[in-house]
Amino acid sequence: MMIKNDQELKATQERIAYFEGLVAQLRVTTSPAEFKLMASGYLVEIERMHAEVMAYLSRHGSDPEPAEIA
Repeated sequence: MMIKNDQELKATQERIAYFEGLVAQLRVTTSPAEFKLMASGYLVEIERMHAEVMAYLSRHGSDPEPAEIA
């Protein structure tokens, strides 16, 4: 999925913040072994969404939207 507009940007940023909150909570409520298992998926998703945000913010508002690769 690629961010196509400012509304999607805001939604993605909110989702990142939510996942970061979950990971922060896991850091203090789980054992180290549980943390690695439970947080890894969230961290991968946070990283992917951060990359999408950076790609969107790197384009000027007048630039055409890049084609999405299927």
